[in-house]
Amino acid sequence: MIYFIVLFVLLMIFLLLYMVKEAFANRILHQELAFDDFPIGFGEVKIFFISDIHKRKIHEDIINEASASNPDMVIIGGDLLEKKVPLSRVKENLQKLKSVAPVYFIWGNNDYEVDVKKLNALLMECGVKILDNCAVTFKSALNESYALLGINDISLKKDRLDLAIKDAEDADFRILVSHEPRVMSKLKNDHRISLVLSGHTHGGQIHFLGFGLYEKGKIKKADTATILVSNGYGTTALPLRLGAKAETHVLTIKNSNL
Repeated sequence: MIYFIVLFVLLMIFLLLYMVKEAFANRILHQELAFDDFPIGFGEVKIFFISDIHKRKIHEDIINEASASNPDMVIIGGDLLEKKVPLSRVKENLQKLKSVAPVYFIWGNNDYEVDVKKLNALLMECGVKILDNCAVTFKSALNESYALLGINDISLKKDRLDLAIKDAEDADFRILVSHEPRVMSKLKNDHRISLVLSGHTHGGQIHFLGFGLYEKGKIKKADTATILVSNGYGTTALPLRLGAKAETHVLTIKNSNL
Protein backbone atom coordinates (compact mmCIF):
# COMPACT_ATOMS: atom_id res chain seq x y z
CA MET A 1 0.00 0.00 0.00
CA ILE A 2 2.79 2.44 0.95
CA TYR A 3 4.54 1.56 -2.33
CA PHE A 4 1.50 2.66 -4.36
CA ILE A 5 1.12 5.87 -2.35
CA VAL A 6 4.77 6.75 -2.94
CA LEU A 7 4.43 5.94 -6.64
CA PHE A 8 1.32 8.10 -6.91
CA VAL A 9 3.04 11.03 -5.18
CA LEU A 10 6.05 10.72 -7.51
CA LEU A 11 3.79 10.65 -10.54
CA MET A 12 1.98 13.78 -9.34
CA ILE A 13 5.28 15.58 -8.78
CA PHE A 14 6.46 14.56 -12.24
CA LEU A 15 3.19 15.75 -13.78
CA LEU A 16 3.38 19.07 -11.95
CA LEU A 17 6.97 19.67 -13.10
CA TYR A 18 5.97 18.79 -16.66
CA MET A 19 3.06 21.27 -16.54
CA VAL A 20 5.38 24.02 -15.32
CA LYS A 21 7.80 23.21 -18.14
CA GLU A 22 4.98 23.44 -20.70
CA ALA A 23 3.88 26.78 -19.24
CA PHE A 24 7.34 28.32 -19.47
CA ALA A 25 8.27 26.92 -22.87
CA ASN A 26 10.03 29.29 -25.25
CA ARG A 27 8.70 28.14 -28.58
CA ILE A 28 8.26 29.81 -31.96
CA LEU A 29 6.10 28.10 -34.54
CA HIS A 30 7.20 28.96 -38.08
CA GLN A 31 4.08 28.89 -40.24
CA GLU A 32 3.48 29.78 -43.88
CA LEU A 33 0.15 31.14 -45.10
CA ALA A 34 -0.58 31.52 -48.82
CA PHE A 35 -3.53 33.48 -50.23
CA ASP A 36 -4.73 33.92 -53.79
CA ASP A 37 -5.45 37.61 -53.16
CA PHE A 38 -2.24 38.61 -51.37
CA PRO A 39 -0.52 41.35 -53.42
CA ILE A 40 2.40 39.88 -55.38
CA GLY A 41 4.31 43.15 -55.21
CA PHE A 42 5.15 42.54 -51.54
CA GLY A 43 6.77 39.17 -52.24
CA GLU A 44 6.19 37.91 -48.72
CA VAL A 45 5.49 39.56 -45.40
CA LYS A 46 6.77 38.13 -42.13
CA ILE A 47 5.03 38.76 -38.82
CA PHE A 48 6.20 37.83 -35.34
CA PHE A 49 2.98 37.32 -33.39
CA ILE A 50 2.93 37.04 -29.61
CA SER A 51 -0.20 37.06 -27.47
CA ASP A 52 -1.11 36.73 -23.80
CA ILE A 53 2.25 37.52 -22.25
CA HIS A 54 0.64 38.20 -18.86
CA LYS A 55 3.29 37.84 -16.09
CA ARG A 56 6.12 36.40 -18.17
CA LYS A 57 9.44 37.96 -19.04
CA ILE A 58 10.15 37.31 -22.69
CA HIS A 59 13.16 35.01 -22.92
CA GLU A 60 16.22 36.01 -24.95
CA ASP A 61 15.93 32.76 -26.94
CA ILE A 62 12.59 33.97 -28.29
CA ILE A 63 14.01 37.37 -29.21
CA ASN A 64 17.08 35.88 -30.89
CA GLU A 65 15.11 33.37 -32.95
CA ALA A 66 12.49 35.94 -33.93
CA SER A 67 15.19 38.43 -34.94
CA ALA A 68 16.95 35.79 -37.05
CA SER A 69 13.73 35.39 -39.04
CA ASN A 70 13.92 39.08 -39.97
CA PRO A 71 10.19 39.85 -39.58
CA ASP A 72 8.64 43.01 -41.00
CA MET A 73 6.69 43.66 -37.81
CA VAL A 74 5.85 42.42 -34.32
CA ILE A 75 2.20 42.17 -33.30
CA ILE A 76 1.14 41.88 -29.67
CA GLY A 77 -2.30 40.26 -29.64
CA GLY A 78 -3.51 41.62 -26.31
CA ASP A 79 -2.98 40.78 -22.62
CA LEU A 80 0.48 42.27 -22.57
CA LEU A 81 0.14 42.20 -18.79
CA GLU A 82 -2.36 41.70 -15.98
CA LYS A 83 -3.03 43.03 -12.49
CA LYS A 84 0.06 43.48 -10.27
CA VAL A 85 2.56 43.11 -13.14
CA PRO A 86 5.07 45.97 -12.72
CA LEU A 87 5.34 48.37 -15.63
CA SER A 88 9.11 48.02 -15.42
CA ARG A 89 8.74 44.42 -16.57
CA VAL A 90 6.38 45.48 -19.35
CA LYS A 91 8.87 48.10 -20.50
CA GLU A 92 11.64 45.52 -20.59
CA ASN A 93 9.45 43.21 -22.71
CA LEU A 94 8.52 46.03 -25.08
CA GLN A 95 12.14 47.06 -25.54
CA LYS A 96 13.04 43.48 -26.39
CA LEU A 97 10.24 43.23 -28.94
CA LYS A 98 11.15 46.64 -30.40
CA SER A 99 14.64 45.30 -31.11
CA VAL A 100 13.07 42.68 -33.41
CA ALA A 101 10.92 44.94 -35.61
CA PRO A 102 8.33 47.75 -35.39
CA VAL A 103 5.70 46.79 -32.80
CA TYR A 104 1.90 46.95 -33.09
CA PHE A 105 -0.43 46.37 -30.13
CA ILE A 106 -4.12 45.68 -29.53
CA TRP A 107 -5.93 45.78 -26.19
CA GLY A 108 -6.98 42.59 -24.41
CA ASN A 109 -9.26 42.23 -21.40
CA ASN A 110 -6.43 41.84 -18.85
CA ASP A 111 -4.70 44.99 -20.08
CA TYR A 112 -7.51 46.93 -18.40
CA GLU A 113 -6.63 45.55 -14.96
CA VAL A 114 -3.94 48.22 -14.58
CA ASP A 115 -3.85 51.99 -14.90
CA VAL A 116 -4.71 52.34 -18.59
CA LYS A 117 -3.32 55.88 -18.85
CA LYS A 118 0.06 54.74 -17.55
CA LEU A 119 0.12 51.72 -19.85
CA ASN A 120 -0.88 53.86 -22.81
CA ALA A 121 1.89 56.33 -21.99
CA LEU A 122 4.43 53.52 -21.74
CA LEU A 123 3.39 52.11 -25.11
CA MET A 124 3.81 55.52 -26.70
CA GLU A 125 7.15 56.04 -24.94
CA CYS A 126 8.41 52.76 -26.41
CA GLY A 127 7.24 53.72 -29.90
CA VAL A 128 4.53 51.05 -30.08
CA LYS A 129 1.70 51.66 -32.54
CA ILE A 130 -1.66 51.04 -30.86
CA LEU A 131 -4.33 49.66 -33.16
CA ASP A 132 -7.45 50.76 -31.30
CA ASN A 133 -10.35 50.16 -33.73
CA CYS A 134 -8.26 51.46 -36.59
CA ALA A 135 -5.97 50.31 -39.38
CA VAL A 136 -2.58 51.01 -40.91
CA THR A 137 -2.01 50.48 -44.63
CA PHE A 138 1.18 49.44 -46.41
CA LYS A 139 1.86 49.99 -50.13
CA SER A 140 4.15 48.12 -52.49
CA ALA A 141 6.24 49.53 -55.35
CA LEU A 142 3.47 48.31 -57.66
CA ASN A 143 0.96 50.49 -55.76
CA GLU A 144 -0.69 47.42 -54.24
CA SER A 145 -1.70 47.54 -50.59
CA TYR A 146 -2.49 45.52 -47.52
CA ALA A 147 -4.00 46.78 -44.29
CA LEU A 148 -3.41 45.71 -40.71
CA LEU A 149 -6.58 46.25 -38.68
CA GLY A 150 -6.84 46.07 -34.91
CA ILE A 151 -9.89 46.17 -32.67
CA ASN A 152 -10.26 46.77 -28.94
CA ASP A 153 -11.45 44.09 -26.55
CA ILE A 154 -14.74 42.38 -27.37
CA SER A 155 -15.55 41.12 -23.86
CA LEU A 156 -15.53 44.69 -22.55
CA LYS A 157 -17.59 45.85 -25.53
CA LYS A 158 -14.89 48.27 -26.65
CA ASP A 159 -14.61 46.81 -30.15
CA ARG A 160 -15.61 48.82 -33.21
CA LEU A 161 -14.96 46.59 -36.18
CA ASP A 162 -16.84 49.02 -38.42
CA LEU A 163 -14.34 51.81 -37.68
CA ALA A 164 -11.34 49.58 -38.35
CA ILE A 165 -12.80 48.41 -41.66
CA LYS A 166 -13.56 51.99 -42.68
CA ASP A 167 -10.00 53.00 -41.82
CA ALA A 168 -8.64 50.21 -44.05
CA GLU A 169 -10.31 51.94 -47.01
CA ASP A 170 -9.79 50.03 -50.25
CA ALA A 171 -6.73 47.94 -49.28
CA ASP A 172 -6.23 44.91 -51.52
CA PHE A 173 -5.66 42.54 -48.58
CA ARG A 174 -6.72 42.81 -44.95
CA ILE A 175 -5.33 41.26 -41.77
CA LEU A 176 -7.40 41.70 -38.61
CA VAL A 177 -5.97 41.41 -35.10
CA SER A 178 -8.53 40.69 -32.38
CA HIS A 179 -7.66 39.46 -28.89
CA GLU A 180 -10.73 37.24 -28.84
CA PRO A 181 -11.40 34.77 -31.66
CA ARG A 182 -15.12 35.45 -31.09
CA VAL A 183 -14.70 38.21 -33.66
CA MET A 184 -15.31 35.54 -36.30
CA SER A 185 -19.02 35.67 -35.51
CA LYS A 186 -19.01 39.35 -36.47
CA LEU A 187 -17.29 38.96 -39.82
CA LYS A 188 -19.07 39.11 -43.15
CA ASN A 189 -17.72 38.29 -46.58
CA ASP A 190 -18.03 41.91 -47.71
CA HIS A 191 -15.64 42.95 -44.91
CA ARG A 192 -12.94 41.32 -47.08
CA ILE A 193 -10.88 40.12 -44.11
CA SER A 194 -8.50 37.38 -45.29
CA LEU A 195 -6.64 36.60 -42.06
CA VAL A 196 -7.47 36.97 -38.36
CA LEU A 197 -4.84 36.77 -35.60
CA SER A 198 -6.08 36.12 -32.05
CA GLY A 199 -5.32 34.57 -28.67
CA HIS A 200 -7.15 34.90 -25.34
CA THR A 201 -8.11 31.23 -24.91
CA HIS A 202 -4.59 29.99 -24.03
CA GLY A 203 -5.54 26.90 -26.00
CA GLY A 204 -7.54 25.82 -22.96
CA GLN A 205 -4.26 25.93 -20.98
CA ILE A 206 -4.97 22.53 -19.41
CA HIS A 207 -6.37 19.53 -21.29
CA PHE A 208 -7.14 16.31 -19.46
CA LEU A 209 -8.03 13.15 -21.39
CA GLY A 210 -8.44 15.31 -24.47
CA PHE A 211 -10.81 17.79 -22.84
CA GLY A 212 -10.22 21.45 -21.99
CA LEU A 213 -12.12 24.73 -21.55
CA TYR A 214 -11.12 25.69 -25.09
CA GLU A 215 -9.68 23.83 -28.04
CA LYS A 216 -5.95 23.93 -28.64
CA GLY A 217 -4.52 26.76 -30.68
CA LYS A 218 -4.53 26.22 -34.42
CA ILE A 219 -4.89 27.75 -37.84
CA LYS A 220 -8.19 27.01 -39.50
CA LYS A 221 -10.13 28.26 -42.48
CA ALA A 222 -13.69 29.49 -42.02
CA ASP A 223 -16.21 30.81 -44.54
CA THR A 224 -15.25 34.44 -43.93
CA ALA A 225 -11.51 34.24 -43.17
CA THR A 226 -8.56 32.13 -42.11
CA ILE A 227 -7.90 32.45 -38.36
CA LEU A 228 -4.91 31.76 -36.16
CA VAL A 229 -5.83 31.17 -32.52
CA SER A 230 -2.63 31.08 -30.46
CA ASN A 231 -2.06 29.13 -27.25
CA GLY A 232 -0.29 32.30 -26.12
CA TYR A 233 2.99 32.86 -24.32
CA GLY A 234 1.87 33.28 -20.71
CA THR A 235 -0.75 31.83 -18.38
CA THR A 236 -3.55 33.05 -16.18
CA ALA A 237 -4.16 31.94 -12.58
CA LEU A 238 -1.71 29.06 -12.03
CA PRO A 239 1.45 28.93 -14.19
CA LEU A 240 0.61 25.47 -15.46
CA ARG A 241 -0.13 24.01 -18.90
CA LEU A 242 -1.01 20.54 -20.11
CA GLY A 243 -1.61 19.72 -23.76
CA ALA A 244 -1.49 23.39 -24.77
CA LYS A 245 2.18 24.32 -24.71
CA ALA A 246 3.16 28.01 -24.65
CA GLU A 247 3.84 29.35 -28.14
CA THR A 248 4.62 32.36 -30.30
CA HIS A 249 4.60 32.55 -34.09
CA VAL A 250 6.59 33.69 -37.09
CA LEU A 251 4.08 33.90 -39.92
CA THR A 252 5.18 34.14 -43.54
CA ILE A 253 2.36 35.48 -45.69
CA LYS A 254 2.59 35.34 -49.48
CA ASN A 255 0.63 34.89 -52.68
CA SER A 256 -0.36 31.29 -53.50
CA ASN A 257 1.31 31.56 -56.91
CA LEU A 258 4.77 32.34 -55.53
